[in-house]
Amino acid sequence: MKIFSRREFLEVVAALGASLFVSGCSKNGQAGLGASKPRKPKLSVDGIVVASGKGPSKNTQAAIEAIGGIDKFVRKGDFVVIKPNIAWNRPPESAATTNPEVVAQLVQLCKAAGAGRVVVMDHVIDRPAEAVLGLTGIREAVEKAGGEVKAVQQESDYRTIEIPKGKLLTSDTLAKDIIEADVFINVPVAKTHSATRLTLGLKNLMGCNWDRQAWHQSASLEQCIADYATAVRADLTVLDATRILLTNGPKGPGRTREVDKVIVGTDPVAVDAYGATLFGLKPKDVAHILIAAQMGIGNINPAVAKAV
Repeated sequence: MKIFSRREFLEVVAALGASLFVSGCSKNGQAGLGASKPRKPKLSVDGIVVASGKGPSKNTQAAIEAIGGIDKFVRKGDFVVIKPNIAWNRPPESAATTNPEVVAQLVQLCKAAGAGRVVVMDHVIDRPAEAVLGLTGIREAVEKAGGEVKAVQQESDYRTIEIPKGKLLTSDTLAKDIIEADVFINVPVAKTHSATRLTLGLKNLMGCNWDRQAWHQSASLEQCIADYATAVRADLTVLDATRILLTNGPKGPGRTREVDKVIVGTDPVAVDAYGATLFGLKPKDVAHILIAAQMGIGNINPAVAKAV
């Protein structure tokens, strides 16, 4: 079966016309007709890269360079979407949101590679969204780096997608900016979560859809996370483990620990599997990571391609 690149996918969409994209899922979980095809990453790199040391920006740059450079993913004129975890009105030191220095460094690297537009977005939960973007430090850091910041707060910001490999989810919604992007980078923060034990890269994709409560109310939140990841896969996952939240996740406040690491990879399961070890857990102890591996999304026993 042919694996479509991002540009090939968009060409198919253009040929089908605007009627392909219809209204997203409503609060009752019913998907609209004419759902788009799953998103396919355009590059696979064996193993993960772990950068350690003081300085989130420095670790981010070192990890990206070690995986082959941002040029392997971003080309001149590309539309890049970066999705951190910025759902909560918490400052960076709380470890409840992605460190703004990590995000800003990614924006700078993408712009230096010739990206035409770089948008940093999330489905912000706390209100008002502008206050969240301010306290998390994201707006200032991203705009200074040359990117745009968006809080995708309206149902009209989403489109329906098919999830043909899903067991509980056969369709759901995805932020239309991600559908339209040439490059999608997932940038979670490593932290505990009251419902799923941990939230890392796979769980961070939950912020890409409109009605996350439908997953919480389903037969299995963990299965929904894995199902969604079969259709929505980032070109690159950059796990911010500068400081991790050990208790009272996902929002905190809670006990934190400075780890001073940034983990990068194209395999979302491998990145999460390594992330689980930072909390003294085995990857199989986190149900959605195990399910994702069993569904063939990635490798639960990752090789560290390089430590820098």
